[in-house]
Amino acid sequence: MDGTAFLNTALEHVERLWGIAQGWLLSPAAWSQFGLLLVAYLAALYASRKLHPLLDRWLTPPEGQDSYIARARRFVSMFLPLLLPLLAYVFIGIGENVTRSLFGSGAVIAFGKRVFLFLAVRILVKEIIADPVMKVLGRYIFVPIAGLYALGILDEVMAYLDTTVVPLGNLSFSVLFAIRFVLVASAIFWLGRWSNEQSSQFIKKQDEMRPAMRELIAKTLEIGIFGVAFLLVMNIMGINLTSLAVLTGVIGVGLGFGLQKIASNFISGVILLLEGQATVGDYVELDGGEAGTIIKMTARATILETYDGRWIVVPNEDFITTRVVNYSDSGSANRYEAPFSVSYDTDINKVPAIIEAAVAKHPGVLNDPFPPDCELRGFGDNGVDFAVEFWVEGIDDGRNKFTSDVLFLIWNALKDEGITIPYPQRVVELKTPLTVSMPAT
Repeated sequence: MDGTAFLNTALEHVERLWGIAQGWLLSPAAWSQFGLLLVAYLAALYASRKLHPLLDRWLTPPEGQDSYIARARRFVSMFLPLLLPLLAYVFIGIGENVTRSLFGSGAVIAFGKRVFLFLAVRILVKEIIADPVMKVLGRYIFVPIAGLYALGILDEVMAYLDTTVVPLGNLSFSVLFAIRFVLVASAIFWLGRWSNEQSSQFIKKQDEMRPAMRELIAKTLEIGIFGVAFLLVMNIMGINLTSLAVLTGVIGVGLGFGLQKIASNFISGVILLLEGQATVGDYVELDGGEAGTIIKMTARATILETYDGRWIVVPNEDFITTRVVNYSDSGSANRYEAPFSVSYDTDINKVPAIIEAAVAKHPGVLNDPFPPDCELRGFGDNGVDFAVEFWVEGIDDGRNKFTSDVLFLIWNALKDEGITIPYPQRVVELKTPLTVSMPAT
């Protein structure tokens, strides 16, 4: 069907709809159906105003609850805006049965049902759907389809789209097939993404499992879920998977040449997750100077967050082929030291006990594997050099100020004991005496 034929068909439908409208305006049965529509709408409006507060209170769980039942109640409560059009649809369906039994016709009231169904779809897209992709599909596909259905011309439009063929090289497909493919694929992959999010959240709550194992299971499930989704789309749309053999071969050649880095990073990511030498939450430093906390591990790269909030994307291969320093592997403790000096007139035999007792008061300093240890490091130019070693759980970063806190404790402890911290002093020796000229009298 070409464009001209479709335009003529559309004009014919407009004329037909105009004739139907004129017939409704002059028909007592039609007016009675209009009255039933109005009664059904008012009844639905009254019922929704009474039921909406009750359902809202029942479906809204107490604040702070996060059980599966609470989540299900919140999910169902999202659809409360559909209460009015759905009640109207049900009441109008009852009215349709009455009018068909009395007048043998229910065309007007059936049209009202389709209109309220269109309003329900519009509310669903506008107020309930939050996913950006599904919102765009709903706005430009779901709502127009519901509008065509309400007008009663959906079958004719679908027939026209089915006969409109789009050539693509040796392949060709109809516009209707493309629309169906987009709808089915979007729905299945949206469901797959939702399932993946739910399963990932469940796995990450399993604290008895190693973090690396949790990440590996989550990634495996993600690949499995979207693989099944792809196969479902192909099967539902009737696409023969053997026709993709050539494409698979091309991808294989690409992996062997241009995509070998991507394949290497993917395999390196799997090795990282299996070995667990670096996982989400660890603070690492690479040979190249990149350092930060691992916040995400993808199939291609690992994302580090620095102290200043910047993200560094590091290929997974770098974690396998270069030296990596992990400062927080499996949440182990870390040792730091704080250097300081005291003046030469201090009884240095008392300093270690004073400093170790002061540092041990810090709530973050551990006694295991070792308590604070103050050591004499040397005799400097300006004073006696000491350093206190201490162990803490975590990294001395922007959130944790262990070294700074310990230096404060050292300062206060030395001040309380009357011990002075030296500052640089210089002795200047003059080889020749200074000549002082006296002013003339």
